[in-house]
Amino acid sequence: MKLLITGGAGFIGSNHVRWVFANTDDDVTVYDALTYAGNRSTLRDIETAEPKRFRFVHANICDLDTFAATVEGHDAVLHFAAESHVDRSIAGPEDFVVTNCVGTNAVMHSCRQAGIPRVVHVSTDEVYGSVEVGHSGEADLLDPRSPYSASKAGSDLIARSYYSTYGLPVMITRSSNNFGPWQYPEKVIPLFATNILDGRKVPLYGDGLNKRDWLYVEDNCAAIDAVLRSGTPGEVYNVGAGNELSNRDLTDRLLALAGAGEEMIDYVEDRLGHDRRYAVDSSKVRALGWAPRRPLDDAIESTFNWYRDNRWWWEPLKAPVGHRA
Repeated sequence: MKLLITGGAGFIGSNHVRWVFANTDDDVTVYDALTYAGNRSTLRDIETAEPKRFRFVHANICDLDTFAATVEGHDAVLHFAAESHVDRSIAGPEDFVVTNCVGTNAVMHSCRQAGIPRVVHVSTDEVYGSVEVGHSGEADLLDPRSPYSASKAGSDLIARSYYSTYGLPVMITRSSNNFGPWQYPEKVIPLFATNILDGRKVPLYGDGLNKRDWLYVEDNCAAIDAVLRSGTPGEVYNVGAGNELSNRDLTDRLLALAGAGEEMIDYVEDRLGHDRRYAVDSSKVRALGWAPRRPLDDAIESTFNWYRDNRWWWEPLKAPVGHRA
């Protein structure tokens, strides 16, 4: 297939590009605006190694004319491009609404006009809001609590409307918290890992008991590919690994990898509207034959070691980053 991947220079998008080249014979066009979290150097080795299968387009998804011209001739579109950091959305919601809602509409409109056979819109479990007990199912009410998650819920509804109204063959994935290499060091695992490696304290929100389900990014990429190839148009697929940890537990595991302890934790004022817990029921995507493969502790250690060994990538990015995850 010939794939167009929006946001392919960002965290999950770039890992998906790598997954495609490692596991398929597909050709890839990456379409990315290279905002602060998109980094061309993340894909430099792929560009060098696969010049015939790889193409890069530097443009914004909100540029309807450019996106419409680029999408022509592709067999599928994987829509990763989004503003994704909760704290930034609290400080300035406008960019999130524009990129995540207006941008998604531009992508779906162009895919419809071009007659793209398969479209996957990549979303988040945060659209369900905080879940005190049990697990969110795909048919549950959306209850987003931050400007980020609200803009992603809006983008999900825009994508589904193109299926319901126009018959665009779009599918949606909603994954739990991703982690792994190439993640911009504002999110909790890369921020904490790089702080620890620099001998700096880690800023832990509130009491540290907020819980998340941690999903290694390669496992998410495999789930997205399963939905692309075997999913049913118009359907939503939750993707979770069943690795539920409190933020304090996650912090302790990262500190232990460096032989450090509680003296390295800086408890900071909690985030506004901080959701207590996310958890999703992933039985629907598992029915497609997917299951997470990477054990949690192994994946956390591998990720920590990646940041230890790749200072060249994250050190230039770290200076302008705020101190929260």
